[in-house]
Amino acid sequence: MTVPFLSSRIDGVFFGKILNRWDGRDPSAIEKTPVSGPQNIEEFGFVLDEQADLENHGGADKAIHHYASDHYQAWIDDGHIPIGTQPAAFGENITTQGMNEWSLCIGDKLRLGTAVVQISQGRQPCWKLNEYTKNKKMAYLFQKTSRTGWYYCVLEAGVAAAGDQVTLIERTQPNWSVACVTSARLTRRVSLQDAEAPAALPELADGWRVAFRRMAEGNHHEDTSSRLKGSDG
Repeated sequence: MTVPFLSSRIDGVFFGKILNRWDGRDPSAIEKTPVSGPQNIEEFGFVLDEQADLENHGGADKAIHHYASDHYQAWIDDGHIPIGTQPAAFGENITTQGMNEWSLCIGDKLRLGTAVVQISQGRQPCWKLNEYTKNKKMAYLFQKTSRTGWYYCVLEAGVAAAGDQVTLIERTQPNWSVACVTSARLTRRVSLQDAEAPAALPELADGWRVAFRRMAEGNHHEDTSSRLKGSDG
C-alpha cells in the first residue's frame, strides 16, 4: 500500500505532575508544561510524564496524546478559549502543525523522534477538560468538532524532543480516519452495519473495539456520567 507523505516537526513536548487540583474531586496531571531536550519514550509513554487516571488517560493504548496546534486558532476565533492561549492548554503531550484528525487514520504508524508509535484511538474528553479550561462546554465541543487529538501506543521505544520530526511510515486502514472513528465512538450515531467494521479493526484500542461491538449488537446505551461529570457527579 502506498503511504502518503506526511511529516511534521514537533512544536513542543509537555509533561505534567499529579496534583489535587479541585477540592473533593479526583487528582489530575492535565496541567502540562514544556520540557526541553531528548525525552525517553517507553511502553507507557514519556517516562517523566505522570498520568493520574490510567483507565481514561493512560496505559499502553493511550501512552502519548498528540494534538494539532493548528486547532488553537480555531478555538480562539470561535471564542471558546482566550486570545493568546498556548499549546498544552488541553493537557496534550506533543503538538505539531499540518497533521490532524482528518489526515491521519487509526492504525497509522509514525516515527516520533527515534520511537515508533501507532494511533490507537481518539481522545474521549472528560470533565477535567472543562475544569481546566474553565469552559463548561469544552468536552462537548471537543466531541462536536472532532478536534480531540489522538493517542498513540508505543511499538518501539526511543527518544523525542521538540524540533524532532514526526513522520508517517505505514498506513493500514486508509478508510478509517481518526475523525471518522472518534465521531462514531463518541456520538454513537452509527448503524449496526457501520459499527461492525471498526469493531474488527485490530489496530483500534481494545476498549473502543468493545464499544463498537456493543453498537453492532444494537446496544447504543453508555453511561458517560462519570467521564463527563466526575466520580462525585
